[in-house]
This record gives sequence, C-alpha cells and structure tokens, in this order.
Amino acid sequence: MKIDKKNLAIQILALAGLALSIKLAFIYYVANFDKYALASFCSINDFVDCDGVAKSTHSQVLGIPLAYWGIFFYITVLFLTVVDKLKNIRFLKFLEVFKDPKAYITVLGSIAFLCSMGLAGLSLFKIKKLCILCVITYFIDLIIALVASDGKFKNILKSFKTTVIDFIDGAKKYTKTFIVLLLLAVSFLAYSGITLNFVPHIKKHQAILKYRKIDRNPYRVKGNILGNKDGNVVIELYSDYVCPLCYIQNIMLHQAAKEFPNIKINHHNFPFDKECNPYIQINMHPNACFMSKAAIAARNQGNYWEMSSLLYEKQPKKMDDVLKLVEEAGLDKDKFLADFDTQAARDEIAKELESAQELGLDSTPTMIIDGEQIVGVKPYYELKELLIKHGAKGVNKKWEL
Repeated sequence: MKIDKKNLAIQILALAGLALSIKLAFIYYVANFDKYALASFCSINDFVDCDGVAKSTHSQVLGIPLAYWGIFFYITVLFLTVVDKLKNIRFLKFLEVFKDPKAYITVLGSIAFLCSMGLAGLSLFKIKKLCILCVITYFIDLIIALVASDGKFKNILKSFKTTVIDFIDGAKKYTKTFIVLLLLAVSFLAYSGITLNFVPHIKKHQAILKYRKIDRNPYRVKGNILGNKDGNVVIELYSDYVCPLCYIQNIMLHQAAKEFPNIKINHHNFPFDKECNPYIQINMHPNACFMSKAAIAARNQGNYWEMSSLLYEKQPKKMDDVLKLVEEAGLDKDKFLADFDTQAARDEIAKELESAQELGLDSTPTMIIDGEQIVGVKPYYELKELLIKHGAKGVNKKWEL
C-alpha cells in the first residue's frame, strides 16, 4: 500500500501541535486555578514565562482559552487528513463536500500562522512575556501550511480560492445543515464571549476592573455611618487610602449598603506608610497616613464617608489639595485644620494599626465578618454571595452599575 508521505507529515505535525496544545491547556489551568502550584518548567524568568502569558487576560478569544482553540485546530487538521477515507462510510456520505482536504489544510495553517504572528506581537509588546511552547506551535502551523501547499505561494493562493468555492458549494448542497451548524457555532461563541464562563478568572478580573474605571463613587453617602447603624451584619473593613484595590472595595461596599438594609460597615485605617506605621519595612503607600488624618478630621464634623470617597478618588498630596475636598464636602475649614494633626488622631491610627497586628493582617483591603477574614477584592457578585451567607438580606431594587 502506497503511503501518502505529505499526509503522514501533516499528521505528525498536527499530533505534535495537539500534544503541545494539551500541555498548554494544563499550564493554563494550573496557572489560573491552582494557587499552590509550582511554576511550570517553561517559566524561566520574567520574560520567558508561560505561566505569566497564561494568566494574562489576552490568553483567550471569545471567552475560550487559546490553548483550547489550538486543540480544536489540530484535531480539525487531523480530521482533514483522513476525511477521504471517512467518505467511504455510508452514513458519512455528506463528507463528500470536502473535495480538496489539502487545500483546506493549507488555508487553515496559513490563517493559524497569521493569527499566531498577531499573538506573538501581543505577547512581546503588550504582555511583555514570551511563551516558548506557544512559539513552537506558531512554527508548526507555518510548516503545516507549507507542507500542504508544497511550499509554493501560488498554491497557497489557489487553496484559498478552492476553499471559498467548495465552501459555497457545500453550503448550497446542505443548506439546512449548514444553517443549523452556523447558528450553533455562533450561539456557542456568543455565549462563551458574553458570559466568560469558560474563563472564570477573566470574568472576575473584568467584573472588578469596571469599578476601577469609575471616576466618582456613584453610591457615595454623607455622614459617619455607612449602612444601617443597627445592622446585624457588621463588616469590619481595614483599608488604606492609597491602595487601588481599596478604592474598588469602597465603591462596592457603598453599593452593598444600598442593596442590603441590614448591613453596617465600620472602617479602620490601615495605612502602609512608614510615617505612622512602625510595623512595615518598605514605605509602600506614602501619603496614606496624611489621608487617614484627613478622614478622621472630617469625621469630627460628621462626614467621614464622603471624605473617604473623595480621598480615594482625588489622592491629595498636600494640604491645599485636601482643603479643596473640605470645601467640596461642605466642611468647616478652620475646624478641619484644627482637628487634622492632633495627638488624638495619631493615637487612633496607632491603635488601629496595633489592632491589625493582633489580628495578623498584612494586606489591604481586608474585611472581617463574623470572625472570617476576607483578603483582597472579590467581584461584586461574589461579595453579595458572601454577605448573604453571613445573613445580609437584600431589597427588591437592584443597585447595579
């Protein structure tokens, strides 16, 4: 029996690509969902870092990880290498629409390589990390196209023309089947791209990121109380006014206070600033102590939470900047200045820092609800689930962004 060497070469390349794509899918899963996992073998340094690329939000298209697209691509190529034999099976007669498999492989390989070059540019200039295994698959895609086309550019152009003609002929012959398959494919991709259910970590990232893009807290309240002063679900929040995630958490908790009438949020200043925090070695958030004192001075005039939102949003660096916020919040300037840098304010911050140390806290934001410590920011939908778990009861009106 005569062996089709070209077909065999394509199969070997596709199998190699499939194996690499399966490995990349495993790396993707471990990097994003196993927080205790060690670095993969191809994460060598800050630049050559498969894990870093896998964790990027650019590691998916339409809500499907790129590694899974790779698996689909190589399985499709393998299918095309055997489709001529499958046509002879009676119930697979419809496969006769695949008239020139080599042309289709050429087209798929060419398109895959062009897409790969775009991904390579994204990796180098946007993510600024390189995945070695990904690069190998890029060259496999190119070699598949070259082998299928005999390495001739005119054959590649001819393959594109052949593929378009055959696609149209097949769609005409099996119109109903084509429409059904097209609708299924479009529906699936729309579902995966909109819901991001196949990439939950990116779904979480985007759900959190939309809060970071807000310039002004739309749920901002005046006064010293956030939530219900008699609320039975009490959230003890430890945060730092310079911390970007604390900015997001502040908006989310204001939103939650609107939606759940039985919660109360108590704020504790936890500045990572050596000016007032003796427990840190690195001055991570300069100016945080300055802003904590501003919030305390505003509380003395009954407007702690509006000033807190303003501090998160405006990030004042000097007193002139703060005084503009004082005016915006409707506070008395002279009283604010008198209350700003008092011993009482410094003692309060020191006491809060000591409390954080006793609780073993080492990052912001941290929430404590019924003794449970929640570090960092969760998407709002997860925050709601957490509050409900601890007894928060919602109202009918939805306060969504």
